[in-house]
Amino acid sequence: MILLVVFLQMLALLIMIGAGFAVSKMNILDGHTNTRISSLIVNLFNPLLVLSGAFNASGSISLRTMGLVCLIAAGMFLIFILCGMILAPFFSRDPAQKRIYQMMLVFSNLAFIGIPVVSSILGADCVVYVTIFILVYTLVFYIYGMALMEGKFSLSSLKAVVNPGTLAGVAAVLVAVFRIPVPSFIVTAVTYLGNAASPLALISVGFSLANSDLKKVFGQPKLYLFSLIKLLVLPLAMLPLLRAVTGDATLIPVCMVMFGMPIGNLPLILANEKGIDGSTCSAAIILSTILCVFTVPILMAVL
Repeated sequence: MILLVVFLQMLALLIMIGAGFAVSKMNILDGHTNTRISSLIVNLFNPLLVLSGAFNASGSISLRTMGLVCLIAAGMFLIFILCGMILAPFFSRDPAQKRIYQMMLVFSNLAFIGIPVVSSILGADCVVYVTIFILVYTLVFYIYGMALMEGKFSLSSLKAVVNPGTLAGVAAVLVAVFRIPVPSFIVTAVTYLGNAASPLALISVGFSLANSDLKKVFGQPKLYLFSLIKLLVLPLAMLPLLRAVTGDATLIPVCMVMFGMPIGNLPLILANEKGIDGSTCSAAIILSTILCVFTVPILMAVL
C-alpha cells in the first residue's frame, strides 16, 4: 500500500515533467525562458519554499535534531565521496570523465528535485530537514567538488557559499529551532511563492528532456547501471547505518529520499566551464531523474 501511494505521488511529478516536455515541443517554452525560470527557482522560489517549510515546522524541531541531521548529511557525503573514488574507474578510464563520474555520484539534485519530492510525499514541514542537507551540500561542493575539478583547493571558491539558498536555509533553521514568530501575511506570501518551486522545477526538467538526444539518454546500458547504484543500491546499503544513528520515524524517510536523489546539474555546469565533454553527464542527469520516479517508492517501501 505504501509503495502504491508513494508511486502515485511520484507519478504526479512525472506528469509535470511531461508537461514541460510538451510545452517545449509546442515551442511555448524556449531555452532563454527556461534559463530565466531556472534562475527564479534557484534564487527565489526554492529559498521561499524552504522558509515556508520552516514556518510550518516552527517549534517542533530541536537544535539537537538539527545537529543530528547535519551529522547524517556529512556522513552521506563522506560515503558518496569514498564510493565515487572506488567506482568511477569502472565506468571510464579517461581521467576527466572519471572526475565527472565522481562528481555525479556525490552531488545529487537535493534542491531542484529533492524539495518537491519531500514536500509532496512527506509534507512541507519536512522540507526544513532538506535545508540542512543543502547547507552541507554547498560546503562540500565548494570545498571538495571545486578542488576535484580544478586539481587544487581555492579559498576564493568559498565566496559562492553565500547565496539566496544558503541564507534562506540559515533563516529557516533559526525560525524552526527558536520559534521565531512570523506575521501571518508574510507566511501566506512566502508559502504561495514557495509553492511555485515544485511545478516549475519539474517543467524545467521536462524542457531538458525535450531538447536532449533521447537515444543517448536511454541507449547507454552503463548509465542504467550507474543510476541503479546511485539511486537504489547505495541508499539501501546506507539504511542500516541510518537506523543505527536514529530511530526517528519522520527523519528516516527524509534521509532516505536525500540518499536516493538523482544526479544534480552542478557537475555538468563545472564540466562545461572546464571544457570537459559533458554529454554523458547530461544524459545521466535526465535518466536518473526519470528513474527516481520508480526507485523512491521502493526506498519508502522498505522502511
